[in-house]
Amino acid sequence: MRLAVLVSGSGTLLEAILAERTPVALVVADRPCRGLEVAAGAGVPAELVERTDFSRAFDRAGYTDLVVKALAADQIDLVAMAGFMTVLAPSAFEAFPGRIVNTHPALLPSFRGAHAVRDALARGVKVTGCTVHVATAEVDAGPILAQEAVPVLPGDDEATLHERIKEVERRLYPATIKELLGR
Repeated sequence: MRLAVLVSGSGTLLEAILAERTPVALVVADRPCRGLEVAAGAGVPAELVERTDFSRAFDRAGYTDLVVKALAADQIDLVAMAGFMTVLAPSAFEAFPGRIVNTHPALLPSFRGAHAVRDALARGVKVTGCTVHVATAEVDAGPILAQEAVPVLPGDDEATLHERIKEVERRLYPATIKELLGR
C-alpha cells in the first residue's frame, strides 16, 4: 500500500512516521512549512498544493479536487493527515473511502474541533488524551482506531498538556498507520 502524509506545519508527526521506517510515497502540504523540509531531508517526494485563500469565500471543493488529483496521480492507497489544517470537502472522502486517517488531541467523541486541549481544560476534566480515527466529511466524527489517555496534571496549561498529548500522538499514530499498512 502506498501512503501519503498531509502536512501544514512543523512536520513532527511526519518525522515520527518516518522514524518508524514506514515508507511514505508522497507528502502534500497546504502551505509552505517545515513538513516539506522534513520530506526533502528524508528523500520523500513532496508537493505543495498551496491554499492561498483563508476567507469565507474559500473554494473548498476546488481546493480538495487539487489535493485528490495529486494523491491519485501518485496512486496513493492510504492518506494520513498529520497536522493538516485545511478541512477537505466530501469529495476527498468519496475518493478515498475509509482510507483517510487523522489524529486528534482528545478522547473522541469528546472535544471535537480545533481547540480540543483548551476545551478539555475549560471543562475541568482530569483525563484527556489522543485519538486516531478514520477521517470523514464530518470533522472528528469517524470510527475510532486507537486511543490513549493522558492525565491532566495540576498546573497544566494548554501548552504543557498539549505537549504531553503530542508525545503520545507521536507514538500511537505511527503504530496505528503501520498496522493499517500491514507492517
